[in-house]
Amino acid sequence: MRLAEIFERVVGPDAPLRFTAYDGSSAGDPNSDVALHVRTPVAVNYLAQSPNGLGLTRAYVSGHLELEGDMYTALRHMADFAFAEGINVSARDLARIVRSVGWVKFVNRVAPPPEEMTRGRLVARGWRHSKQRDAEAIHHHYDVSNAFYELVLGPSMTYTCAVFDDGDGSPDRVGRADGALESAQFRKYELVSRKLGLEPGMRLLDVGCGWGGMVMHAAREHGVRVLGVTLSKEQAEWAGKRIAQEGLSELAEVRHMDYRDVPDGSYDRISSIGLTEHIGSRNLDAYFASLYSKLVPGGRLLNHCITRPRNNLRPMDTGGVINRYVFPDGELEGPGRIQTAMNDAGFEIRHQENLREHYALTLRHWGANLDRHWDEAVAEVGEGTARVWRLYMAGSVLGFERDVVQLHQILGTRLDDTASHMPLRPEF
Repeated sequence: MRLAEIFERVVGPDAPLRFTAYDGSSAGDPNSDVALHVRTPVAVNYLAQSPNGLGLTRAYVSGHLELEGDMYTALRHMADFAFAEGINVSARDLARIVRSVGWVKFVNRVAPPPEEMTRGRLVARGWRHSKQRDAEAIHHHYDVSNAFYELVLGPSMTYTCAVFDDGDGSPDRVGRADGALESAQFRKYELVSRKLGLEPGMRLLDVGCGWGGMVMHAAREHGVRVLGVTLSKEQAEWAGKRIAQEGLSELAEVRHMDYRDVPDGSYDRISSIGLTEHIGSRNLDAYFASLYSKLVPGGRLLNHCITRPRNNLRPMDTGGVINRYVFPDGELEGPGRIQTAMNDAGFEIRHQENLREHYALTLRHWGANLDRHWDEAVAEVGEGTARVWRLYMAGSVLGFERDVVQLHQILGTRLDDTASHMPLRPEF
């Protein structure tokens, strides 16, 4: 049995993409603008070991499987047929596959690509969401290369959802180097600033500050004294240099430290933009209690994070593609779970907003940046890591578009006795 026959048995004869394989066989739509090419038997090994998205990812990242054409389009087509849910092959067909490929080649276990975060590497660093293990997880994803992130994220160096208006958010502007993404990131920081009600002289704590985008925005645009903290040493070093270059050192600072080590009780405002995903479900209550304790009475917290569309979904697969290749130990919760944890920590919830479509647009811009700078990116981090990013960002666009994931901003206040110090009708 040739591989094209296997492909047709698994997904049917009408798959909306071209399929080719190293054995010379082909299937699918010969006129499709996207193609799946099995380059070597190792790809079959990966799929035999993990007949699902993980096997496909391993084969693609390692270069034994090629997805030709626009990655988003390819994934969208694949999500619409059986490959997306796993490869279901009868025992009879399995025997024919084994005879065709060769028993030794079929059962031979191939090590995952080096870009995969193995469970052993994490366990060696301690319990899930201990300080040491969190630091290792953050190092895996964020200490890739600042130069690489500059290629993908653009001048803003902001790795969180932007906020687009109808003009900047139009599909025909995606991929154009015209500043639309930078404008949208500025708009996001300004939205956070307005929700927090930043005023000159206030003290802001930005937890999980990344490369300091919110830190510098608050200092430059609102005259706020800001401390940003990050577990990524490379981010902290980059942010420190940029803060000095922009002449903001008297107001802004970024430290390489865990948010849990920040002293309590001295901040007027706190922003948490893209950190809650790394906290873990069991730690949410303690996380928000910790942030509450760092605020003065009358202070505000703006929590911005990726969420799941419902609160009653079963726990996420901690051994899936995203956890192994992108965000080790990452966990997503429904917006109600986040809001309840904030509320139970003492915060009065004042506003909630879903920016799901905005994140799909943001990811499209990042993916276009990567494609435009592909050769430079590969030279900087290697082809395997660049492939991880191309696959992860295109898949994430699909996830946000199809409501698999969402993005919520939730604003809470620490009451001053019973006073919220909020305007009756906020302008934001």
